[in-house]
Amino acid sequence: MADPAAPHRVSWHHSAVIYEVYLRSFADGSGDGVGDLAGVRARLPYLRDLGVDALWITPWYVSPMADGGYDVADYRDIDPLFGTLAEAEALIEATHSSGLKIITDIVPNHCSDKHPWFAAALAAGPGSPERARFWFRPGRGAGGELPPNDWTSMFGGPAWTRITEPDGAPGEWYLHLYAREQPDLNWDNPEVRAEFESILRFWLDRDIDGFRIDVADFLVKDPRLPDVAGWPEDAPKPWEARDGLHAIYRSWRKIIDSYPREGLLVGEMWLKPLTRLRPYLTGDELHTAFNFDYLGTPWDAARLRAVIDLTLTSIGTAGPWVLSNHDVTRHLTRYGRAGTGGGWHPDPPPPDLALGTRRARAAILLSLALPGSAYIYQGEELGLWEVEDIPDELIADPIFERTDHLVRGRDGCRVPLPWQADAAGFGFGPAGPARTAGPWLPQPPAWKSLAADAEDGDRQSMLELYRAALRLRRTRDRLDDDTLDWQDTPDGVLAFRRPGGLLCVVNISGQDIALPPHDAVLLASADLADGKLSPDTAAWLS
Repeated sequence: MADPAAPHRVSWHHSAVIYEVYLRSFADGSGDGVGDLAGVRARLPYLRDLGVDALWITPWYVSPMADGGYDVADYRDIDPLFGTLAEAEALIEATHSSGLKIITDIVPNHCSDKHPWFAAALAAGPGSPERARFWFRPGRGAGGELPPNDWTSMFGGPAWTRITEPDGAPGEWYLHLYAREQPDLNWDNPEVRAEFESILRFWLDRDIDGFRIDVADFLVKDPRLPDVAGWPEDAPKPWEARDGLHAIYRSWRKIIDSYPREGLLVGEMWLKPLTRLRPYLTGDELHTAFNFDYLGTPWDAARLRAVIDLTLTSIGTAGPWVLSNHDVTRHLTRYGRAGTGGGWHPDPPPPDLALGTRRARAAILLSLALPGSAYIYQGEELGLWEVEDIPDELIADPIFERTDHLVRGRDGCRVPLPWQADAAGFGFGPAGPARTAGPWLPQPPAWKSLAADAEDGDRQSMLELYRAALRLRRTRDRLDDDTLDWQDTPDGVLAFRRPGGLLCVVNISGQDIALPPHDAVLLASADLADGKLSPDTAAWLS
């Protein structure tokens, strides 16, 4: 029997702060203008000193890069653009030696059209076991010239592409809920399930600490493939969070739990309402799933409190709280606009970057004071904004082409980081003969003042705010407890107490407010005047 007086053991990831490394844009170690494993390894001291607990690396696998590496051709090797398998193993070891954990993306909904399985499916013909690993179907119409159903791609355009059969005749269609270079795998097929279980073990054998599961809610489809025209707006789509997912993630959880290193499975699941996440987080499936409702909530006190309350009372786990990632407009830019949702829009209005910066500084103190884990997207700790003037000819995101250039896509949040204010390419890559190309996307000249070395030691900088907040979060007692006690406040103000005596106050009211009684100001997102908290400012009090 467990000792009731024994201290409760909390998993490392329960309250961890995890830093997302978008690999192509973090740091370039080879000098070719693209981020790589050598660049990440060289910057491990920066991440350690920032104060995060772990890093999540976006796909490093062999890929034609039709969707930035999320089109995987080989799940057991590293793309030469990023390095080698030996370098990945060395990075895992170096990350652990730095006192950090490391998780990587796994991409199970789809692979690349250059994957050996898909090449075999094209060669094998209709009705073959090779095609049964994917969603091949005959077309509709007299000659099969119409797609099998009316599904559309998440990137725009139809979700089906017709192939040419080995004999040269027009043939079947295959499903791709994303780009046509990303055929969807058929998770009703036992071979697909066995293959991914083997892939998980391959990386767990190399001491990876876990996986961020890409498109975690789309794996299982309704085998009838029904049309969705007239589908109820609030009804789950026939590819979304179907019951068969539970068996997959129970199997994955057994695998990761069988290893001595405590692992993490975190799902990317854009489910609404938020309560639909709960069945996946009950203890024998995923450890957690991103809180995208929080990410998409406007800078409004009542709405933020509502999503925080819903999270803490309804889904069975706290967080992970996230403000930005590689798929959404950076939150500094969103907070500088009237609407602060997470998507992309054609011809958005220009943001007020000063307002966005002020709100972003307050938002990180709010997020890091909440119970549970949090994710930081690379560059947000520098105060980077969305780059919205990338020349058309340099845009790599497939969304741009698939929407006939209507939506510019996600490249604006993926611009390479500025490390050194006075170096070429802001120090994204090495100097001298090793540098053969500049950063793969152009950096705004105004980022000079936001380079990591320019912000280092500047008490007013975003970087030093993040460092201070993460240091306090790590050293305060009992912040791994999930307790949160709301305090009475005026309209437009959020205030709550956490165990150990931390009081977080966020002013979204539009006017100065007096601070509640306190012993000391631990940290504030802006200077306090006469004991008052100005609009769009947050403070941690004891």
